[in-house]
Amino acid sequence: MKEVVAALIRNGDGRFLICQRPSYKARGLLWEFVGGKVEEGESKRDALIRECKEELDVTVEVGDVFAEVTHRYPDIDIHLTLFNAAVTDGTLRLIEHNAVAWITPDMIDDYEFCPADVEILKKIKSDFNA
Repeated sequence: MKEVVAALIRNGDGRFLICQRPSYKARGLLWEFVGGKVEEGESKRDALIRECKEELDVTVEVGDVFAEVTHRYPDIDIHLTLFNAAVTDGTLRLIEHNAVAWITPDMIDDYEFCPADVEILKKIKSDFNA
């Protein structure tokens, strides 16, 4: 089981950040939250800070856990922890992803997400609209 972390970054007007995977990677062109695999000896929070810097060239402050899911893909089993996070420094730059978008919960169905994110997206729709 691979530990994976991701960031739920909100912009203050009800939108949150999603990223489109590059076409050459597994699950290419699907949408996801910024993040990635936790390396050996690394904490989940440190991994998320590193991944956000590597993928978007921003520094984030990692908050509490928003959701956790376990998902089995044909090529990998993952345990995904999605943290609330905020950008504290830098301007979003496409380093790893094909595109980024700021969306509201009612726009979720307009994007094709990685299957591991489905339960998280249901929670976002529920929590954001509460």
